[in-house]
Amino acid sequence: QIRRRALIKAHPEVLKLVGPDIATAYWTAGFVSIQLFLAYQVRNIDWVYIVLVAATIGGLLAQSLTLAMHEISHNLAFRTQFPNLVLGIFANLPMGLPAFGTFRRYHLEHHKYQGEHGVDVDVPTKMEAQIFRSRPMKFLWMFLQPAFYSLRPLVVSPRSPGAVEIATVISQVAFDAAVYFFWGPKALTYLIISTLLGMGLHVMAGHFVAEHAAMVRGQETYSYYGPLNWFSYNVGYHNEHHDFPNVPGTDLPKVRQLSATEYDDLPIHSSWIKVIYRYITNPKITPFSRVKRNTMGGGLSPE
Repeated sequence: QIRRRALIKAHPEVLKLVGPDIATAYWTAGFVSIQLFLAYQVRNIDWVYIVLVAATIGGLLAQSLTLAMHEISHNLAFRTQFPNLVLGIFANLPMGLPAFGTFRRYHLEHHKYQGEHGVDVDVPTKMEAQIFRSRPMKFLWMFLQPAFYSLRPLVVSPRSPGAVEIATVISQVAFDAAVYFFWGPKALTYLIISTLLGMGLHVMAGHFVAEHAAMVRGQETYSYYGPLNWFSYNVGYHNEHHDFPNVPGTDLPKVRQLSATEYDDLPIHSSWIKVIYRYITNPKITPFSRVKRNTMGGGLSPE
């Protein structure tokens, strides 16, 4: 907040970047179309090739759709909330597993209560940190990221499902049934495998660790300015994103350009692949390597 206020004071024109960008909807529709096209194309090929496609381009597209949901969670495609919710559910469909409603709820809390014990479900649990400390276990932890991201909210901050979550599940079940009926089990399996592999030990999934793992003591959030931002709505500009969460990813490079002096001295990552390698091989970096706070008694007030 201190940096944000300083940036606004020095460069008030940065506030002109706040607001949705319809390009988000176009990019999302493009990624959805490509992933469904691939699902149709693999419906009759051998399983070995299905897994190969899913582990490469399918995983990239699935992670891109995950980050589309991230962008849409901030209402950065349309000016009003309802079309953003519809687009978020639409972006979720080719992933094969319902996620948008739950992700949206907990991600907005991550921004408001970053690192807060019992609230921010982006922070690994104590059990994860105690178990997944050796190189082989950290490798396994990276591979199982989809499971931890799905199950951690149920442990850390369980909630009753809301209307958006229910709509997400109903839409996903209906869509999956249609894919299975019209294109067969291989097409549906391709979509699900792409999601699981794309969110696990995949180069695009490096952002899960890169964003907030405390690689440098005292530094909580890190940016990455490399080419994978082309497929991720510039989520690599993560310090910029946390400073201005209502600026669309398409404009986050402009935030940095306007106020480069505020960001130039911050540690950055040059490669998500290097982040994954360093995380797994460096014994000093574990799931414990996060900035964590406990200022709210371990949870949100019932109100």
